[in-house]
Amino acid sequence: MTQTLRPLIAANWKMHGDLSWASKPTDFDRVYPAAERQHLDVLICPPATILASLADGGVLKGGQDCHAAVSGAHTGDMSSEMLKDAGASYVIVGHSERRAGGDTCADVNAKAEAVTRAGLVPIICVGETEDQRDAGNAQAVVSKQITDSVPDIADYVIAYEPVWAIGTGKTATPEDVDEMHNAIRAQVGAGVRLLYGGSVKPANAKDLLSLANVNGALIGGAGLEMDSLADIARAAPKA
Repeated sequence: MTQTLRPLIAANWKMHGDLSWASKPTDFDRVYPAAERQHLDVLICPPATILASLADGGVLKGGQDCHAAVSGAHTGDMSSEMLKDAGASYVIVGHSERRAGGDTCADVNAKAEAVTRAGLVPIICVGETEDQRDAGNAQAVVSKQITDSVPDIADYVIAYEPVWAIGTGKTATPEDVDEMHNAIRAQVGAGVRLLYGGSVKPANAKDLLSLANVNGALIGGAGLEMDSLADIARAAPKA
């Protein structure tokens, strides 16, 4: 097993939390001190209302989505520049919940380019539905999503999230993940961090994070509590 890329453990809080949650990174640092995790990056992507207030705790901050424009008449949206101003260093784009809401690969491509424009790093999500997997089209679907969603940029992260395993309690087997991540690696090259997302929890984190082309995780529900997030982060291999 070869792990050459620094692991990234990213918690997507989705639409959970209030301002009292802003102190959670401090709790995380208490459970898993920064001095013990010099080998990896930990990222929390809270709702936008919490982002600017989120405590440090040696944890990176990120946004959950953005608009492609710098500014304008886009009620309810936020630009990457606004997220950067609030302290973000990463932005998730193309999450399946956003794609289900209407985001196309072209939209994701434009958002990823906008994230780069602001000096941040996009986490570009891809993944197949259960029907697409059952039809034997999983790799073809993901490959096309990558081709259409990734602009000509140097620094980005790919998060593979099988749609059928997000928030369902189902998890792809390590063999499924290994096969897909190997295919993604062949497409994007050696320098891109590849995260797995889809019901990642402390019980399965070690098996998933030990795979050669899994460089971290994008975590939903298990990232809301700092004890479970720390347990997952501890499962990330050390160089």
